[in-house]
Formats: sequence, C-alpha cells, structure tokens
Amino acid sequence: MKSRVLILLVIASICLTSVGSLAAQDVTEIEFYYPVAVDAPIADIINGYIADFEAENPDIHVVPVFAGGYGDTMTAIMTTIDGGGEPPAVAVLLATALYDLINADVIAPLTPYIDAMEDGEAYLDSFFPAFLANSYYDDQIWSLPFQRSAVVLYYNADLFEEAGLEPPDSWQALAEAAQTLTVREGDEVTRWGIEWPSGWPYWLFQPLAIGAGQNIVGESDTEVIFDDPAVIDAVQFYIDLSAVYEATPPGVQAVWGQAPTDFASGGAAMIVHSTGSLRGILEQADFEVGVMPLPGKEPGTYATVPGGGNLYIFSGVPQEEQDAAWRFIEFLTQPERAADWSIQTGYIASRQDAYETEAMQEYLAEVPQAAMTRDALQYAQAELSVQNLGEVRNIFHDYLQRAYNGEMTPAEAMAAAQAEADAALEPFRE
Repeated sequence: MKSRVLILLVIASICLTSVGSLAAQDVTEIEFYYPVAVDAPIADIINGYIADFEAENPDIHVVPVFAGGYGDTMTAIMTTIDGGGEPPAVAVLLATALYDLINADVIAPLTPYIDAMEDGEAYLDSFFPAFLANSYYDDQIWSLPFQRSAVVLYYNADLFEEAGLEPPDSWQALAEAAQTLTVREGDEVTRWGIEWPSGWPYWLFQPLAIGAGQNIVGESDTEVIFDDPAVIDAVQFYIDLSAVYEATPPGVQAVWGQAPTDFASGGAAMIVHSTGSLRGILEQADFEVGVMPLPGKEPGTYATVPGGGNLYIFSGVPQEEQDAAWRFIEFLTQPERAADWSIQTGYIASRQDAYETEAMQEYLAEVPQAAMTRDALQYAQAELSVQNLGEVRNIFHDYLQRAYNGEMTPAEAMAAAQAEADAALEPFRE
C-alpha cells in the first residue's frame, strides 16, 4: 500500500512538473530597452506600464533594460548584435536612427501588424503627422512614435508684461525683446535676454532654417540643404543675437542641461529648448511660463521641428517574441496611455486622440502650456534624418559651430558643410 501511494505521489509530481514546464513554456519573455538612467523617475513609470501590460497579457513577460541615453542604448544593442548576441525584442531609439537600423538589417517593418488590425488605418492616422515623418521607408512603417518632443521658445511672461512686450512674432521682435530683457551690472550680465543652446546644434538650429524659408533636409534620404541663402541667413541671425544685440552669450552655448535652470531661476528671460523640459521648468519657476513655437523671419510666421524616440521591433529574435513585442507596442500607444505618459513626463502625447481623453482634458485645464507644446506641431517640418546620418550630422555640427565661434563666415561654413556632406552621401545615391 505504501509503495502504491509512493508511486502515485511520484506520478503526480511528474505531472505537476510537466504542467509547470508547459505553463512556463507558454510565457514569452521579451527584453525592452529604454533610454533612461536606472534611478530616473521615468523608470518607475515604465515599470508600472509593464506591470499593467503583464496583468492583461499573462502569457508575456517584459524585462526592461535601462541603458542610459539614446546613444548608450543604441551602442548597447549594436554591440550585442555585432558580438553575435540576440538583440532585445523591442526598444525606444531615436526616430532619426531609422536609416542606420534599416541599413544594418536589424529591425522588422511594422506594416504587416498594422495591416492585420481591424482599424489599422485609423490607428495610424491617430498619430501626429509630424511625429510619423521619420517612420516611413520604402512604403512601409518601421517604427511608431512614443517619447516625442519638439523645439519651442520658453519665455518669462511676467517679464514681458512688465516691459510692455508682446510674445515675439518675428526674428526682429525676438531680437529686440531679448535685447530689452538683458540686464547688466557693469560688465557683468545678470540676466540674458535669451539662451539658445548650441552644443548639440542641428536640432535647435533647424527651426531657424525653417523660419527663414528652407529646412536643412530635403525630400530624399540623401539630400541636405546647407548652403542655401536662407540657411546662411539663419546662421547669421543666431550670431547677430550676440554680436549685434548683445542679448545672448557669444559663440557656442554648451548649456543644454543648464538652460532650463537658468530660465526658471531668472538668469534668462527666454530659452530655446525641448518640450520635454516643460514639466521641470513649471515645477521650478515662480512666474508665468509662456510657451510657443519659434518665430520665423517674417512677421506672423513660426517654426519648430520634432524630436525624440520611437518604438522599434528587432528582427533578430524569434517570431513569437516579435509578435509579443507588437502587442506591447499596441499597449503602450493606446490613447489613454499616451495621455498618461504626456501628463507624467511632459512629453507631447504621440496621438491626437490622447488629447480627447478625460485625464488629458483635466490636465490641460490645469497646465495650458501642455496644449501650447502640442499646438506648436502645426508649424513642424521634418527633423534631419538621412543616410549616413552620424557622419553628415557631425559635419554640419562642426561647421555650424565654427561659424558661431567666428572661425568662418556663415557662407564659408555652410559651403564647406554642403561639400563634405554631399561627399558623405554620394555612396548612398543611386
């Protein structure tokens, strides 16, 4: 009898083990690479989303990997692939990384998944067109917007009111306002009229070029427009803000991280920065913060350019992991979640219908500046994204900064940038 009971217990144990093994096999594990430091508050938000997703999808387990900034995340993934390792199933990388990822043959198109949706066309149409601009290649969608931003002008509305100034609607108005609001005590500047970071130049320069009438990127993936008279004019205006109006620090301004603090503390009356800085600025500033697109050269014209990261699926993982990654992307891009992400982080919600949710409506009533960041997108043109982007971008950065520092004239710098960029793009032209 005892032996029979023992045998039955062994059989039961084997069965339970088999069931457990089958259950474990039924759970698909995917890695999700996200560009943020591990101790950043955003990591907690991401982990919360993952917990909610797994509760709704118990057959999928998401393992987050917080790999630092965008460059760190890209390097970590490509190093793994180059070393023969398996990439993550899904990652948030710069929208402008598209061509590099396609050329490396490491990402999968998302069009088949979207086509399989009952409302795929409506789903795609819900994203802001400005954010989708860097998602297309060869008639397919390769990524979807998630953590997106745009370049805007932040201005101290209280100082403008005290000085009897209106928000600038042209380059001239911007320069004159910056000049008026610059404060000096002897030779020392205690408040700059405007800080315009140029340590990472192309992105914050693009609205100037667009506002002058010519974006620096063309219609094809091998065309840049650096030596156009309008672009040269935009470079000159940036220089004039210092050289003529004495309203901003001279030369290259490597103050990206410092500018929001300078603005919130009263050290600058205006700054040009990312919409992603909105939440931090509002938390620090004790004055009315104005937000608007960058004024263009002519009165009544405005410009901006989108930025930020998109969601990509990597082709070097098994199909079941790619499919699970798509379900996770669908989850992250739902309008309610896009609204929540915007509210919690300050980024612009990637979907237009996110602004129709009750949570977002309540938020906009409390923080009208969030609607201003969204509205700036109507003036957006495409962010710089071409083949051989890293090389082309470095060329433009180098010569733009030489012009800012007075080492070359704007015309000389842009001519040299055009020639070298064309040479870097030539191998990719048919």
